[in-house]
Amino acid sequence: MRYEEFTIEGRNAVIEAFRSGKTIDKVFILDGCQDGPIATIKREAKKRDTLVRYVAKERLDQMSETGKHQGVIAYAAAYEYAEVEDMLRLAEERGEAPFLLLLDGIEDPHNLGAVIRTANLAGAHGVIIPKNRAAGLTASVARTSAGALNYTPVAKVTNLAKTIEELKKQGLWFVCADMDGTQMYQLDLKGPIGLVIGNEGEGVSRLVKEKCDFAASIPMKGEIDSLNASVAAGVLAYEIVRQRLV
Repeated sequence: MRYEEFTIEGRNAVIEAFRSGKTIDKVFILDGCQDGPIATIKREAKKRDTLVRYVAKERLDQMSETGKHQGVIAYAAAYEYAEVEDMLRLAEERGEAPFLLLLDGIEDPHNLGAVIRTANLAGAHGVIIPKNRAAGLTASVARTSAGALNYTPVAKVTNLAKTIEELKKQGLWFVCADMDGTQMYQLDLKGPIGLVIGNEGEGVSRLVKEKCDFAASIPMKGEIDSLNASVAAGVLAYEIVRQRLV
C-alpha cells in the first residue's frame, strides 16, 4: 500500500473524490487561488468539515507526485472513520467497561499507527483523534498499525475537550499522561476509562488536561526526560489491562 494511492491531485480529481463520498482528511489549496473549480472544492470541504490549508506553490510542488496538481492536493483517509458511539456499542457487545484512547495532537503517523496497534492488543474499544494539528488515517498509519485498523475503530472529533465532557456524562472518567502526575501504580484505573496521551513535544494541552480526572506519571530512571508518545501509551494502557485482570 503506497501513500500516493491516497493523495489526490488536480481540480476535477479532488471534486470527484468529494462527490464519490471518499473521506478526505485535508485539502491543500494554492494561496490566493479563487476560480470556479477551487470555489467548488472549498464548498465541498466546508460541507464535510474537511480541514483546508492555503499554501505556497513551492509547497504544492514538493508534495506533488505527478507535477500536475493544478493548485490543489487532497489527502484521502486510507480507512473510514468510526463514530464515538460505535466504540461504546462495541464495549457493550463485549460486556466490558468502555476503554478508549484519546490522542491530543499526535502528529507523527508512525506514532499514531503504533498507538492503534497497542489499543487493539490491549483490548481498547477505540481511538479518538482531533481534526486539527494531528495525523489522520494515512496509508503510513495503516502500515504501522499492522492490520489493527481493520479491527479497532478510530473516530475524528472537532473538539477533544468537549468529547471528554460528553463521555463523562456516559459514565467514563479520564486519566492523562503527565510527567508531574501521580505515579500510575498508585492510581485506581479500573472501570469505564479514557486514557489521554499528548503531543510528542508538548504533552497534553492545558484545556484537555483540565477536563481529565487524574494525571498519571510513568516512573523513569534514565537521564532523558520522556518516553516516545506511543511507548507511553503502551505502558499506561497495559497498566489498565493489568488492573482489569486483577
